[in-house]
Amino acid sequence: MTEHMSSISTAQTHSGRWFRVLAITAAILSSACGGGNSGSPPVTSPPPPQPTGPGAPAIDEPGGIPTGFRLVWSDEFDVAGLPDASKWNYDVERNFAGWHNNELQYYAASRPENSRVENGNLVITARREDLSTLGLTDWGGQSYSSARLITRGKAQWTYGFMEIRARLPCGRGSWPAIWTLSSPPQGAWPDDGEIDIMEHVGFDEGVVHGTVHTGGYNHVRGNHRSNRVTIPTVCTAFHKYQMSWNANRITVGVDDRNYFQYSNDHSGNAEWPFDSPQYLILNIAVGGDWGGQMGVDDSIWPVQMEIDYVRVYQQ
Repeated sequence: MTEHMSSISTAQTHSGRWFRVLAITAAILSSACGGGNSGSPPVTSPPPPQPTGPGAPAIDEPGGIPTGFRLVWSDEFDVAGLPDASKWNYDVERNFAGWHNNELQYYAASRPENSRVENGNLVITARREDLSTLGLTDWGGQSYSSARLITRGKAQWTYGFMEIRARLPCGRGSWPAIWTLSSPPQGAWPDDGEIDIMEHVGFDEGVVHGTVHTGGYNHVRGNHRSNRVTIPTVCTAFHKYQMSWNANRITVGVDDRNYFQYSNDHSGNAEWPFDSPQYLILNIAVGGDWGGQMGVDDSIWPVQMEIDYVRVYQQ
């Protein structure tokens, strides 16, 4: 982080679309909740301004499923009960030690109170509750429960198009995310690469972030690549959160409109660790260095992220 910060904001209308694209780097943290393989320092001040011109993170272009791509993997969440065990695992490995970024949640496995399929949706629920009476052998003293579902060990992809239709939770202290990490990891975060398809912090309602972290570009260096878009109805309506990835470029968009890009400059793995498989992560974190910057409102719980479907397309 530097002492000299600036931001650039632009407002545009796209064929009657109501949302506004902001060309600004988000005050964003690695690992939509935890940098997969090692901890990551907190963000305590705004990031530096991003470059402008060709190759800059902020874009405004048509998105959606690329021509010629076909569906290769999906979960439509049509069967009620716990999430499909043939498609999803639970990430619980840091429950006892505590999660990265000073987050406050305990991630439960196979617990319908925190993750279940009902009415055609996957419902991830974060709660404030007393967990001391449940006999959890990996409980680390947390006062909040949630779930972190991953496809690691079940499915992973190199290149393709991902689309996740979801309605997000709101409220100060909530931090839902849809993102990917290297599978198997190429090394410790951020060298293995991270793609944040969607992050939303409840104190900044309606502002959705797309970000890429690599060894060369990450928030620890103060040069991570990111942009954000304002969508006033993220908590009241379903939207399509999308990511397109090939050997030369990653784009992130919402509802078939791209607002963020990251291009391969072919300078090496530190800048582009994205030629190997990544797996998908869905979670709600509580508090933390970013999600809890404005505190945690204990009147909002429980909160839910509802996912209508997850679809992956490739050529």
